[in-house]
Amino acid sequence: MKALILVGGFGTRLRPLTFSIPKPLVDFGNKPMILHQIEALKAAGVTEVVLAINHQQPEVMLNFVKEYEKKLEMKITFSQETEPLGTAGPLALARDKLIDESGKPFFVLNSDVICEYPLLEMIEFHKNHAAEASIIVTKVDDPSKYGVVVMEKEGEEESRVESFVEKPKHFVGDKINAGIYLLNPSVLDRIELRRTSIEKEIFPKIASEKKLYAMVLPGFWMDIGQPKDYLTGQRMYLRYLRKNAPEELLASSGDHVIGNVIADETAVIGERCLIGPDVVIGPGCVIESGVRLFGCTVMRGSRIKEHACVSDSIVGWDSTVGSWARVANITVLGKDVRVADAEVYSSGASIQEQII
Repeated sequence: MKALILVGGFGTRLRPLTFSIPKPLVDFGNKPMILHQIEALKAAGVTEVVLAINHQQPEVMLNFVKEYEKKLEMKITFSQETEPLGTAGPLALARDKLIDESGKPFFVLNSDVICEYPLLEMIEFHKNHAAEASIIVTKVDDPSKYGVVVMEKEGEEESRVESFVEKPKHFVGDKINAGIYLLNPSVLDRIELRRTSIEKEIFPKIASEKKLYAMVLPGFWMDIGQPKDYLTGQRMYLRYLRKNAPEELLASSGDHVIGNVIADETAVIGERCLIGPDVVIGPGCVIESGVRLFGCTVMRGSRIKEHACVSDSIVGWDSTVGSWARVANITVLGKDVRVADAEVYSSGASIQEQII
């Protein structure tokens, strides 16, 4: 099987992190965001992945592909747009890479999505419903902020998509598009090579012909394309690991580690620290004595100096938080940022350069 991952966005909501690296390569749970998806696709039997990229930083993406093609023993190729093509146009551009003599359906994923990726179950769902296109939907508490997928009932099962309602003012359903699709090659015949929305132009047509089905996602889901949602998604992901892969978490040690924490084996953690809950510490990080971390990510090569506190924030690569400094409330430090010693307090800021 094949798959296409839509990675063409500019990552403006995750700045300043994306000033240094393309959004799909930003770390999440100590691995690039997009690697979570590629590994899930491999586990589902996908052997070839097409990355639909824009013209930004292609050389960085190329280095990633060279490294992980070998590690994962998969074919990973690019389809590079020269102008914005929306969410459907990239499929038309990559048509020759997605179609082969097998006629098998292919996956399409939005690169911002983190979830449990029930891709094998989705393949069975697609076959059982003889769908032309299948999408995954997820339940949300407040559907008014999203495009809602309205489904028809078939016997006891609610699965065939009837319509899409964008940000409804009145309740029409509580299921939204989760950004994971399984499409027959015939869907490509419906897409012109121009800027096109798959959600607003292509799927409604397939739904009107009663050929579009929706599978309800089990487990957690989050679009992690902005800092607040990134941290919420991290909390969900760590909870998922606690249940399904507890060996990947740092073992609780008395009063020093609380709740779900990932720490790379090369990270150094000093004495009298209090780490957790919901913390990720990357490779080569140094956490000095007396530090408090909770609800945060500290990325590769960063140093948190003694008695500093980082909460509900993201510390970018090779950055330093000074002694007794406080970084809180969805602050995002870019690459190689220096927060000074003493009582510096940063709340809700996005910082690309040094604080003196």
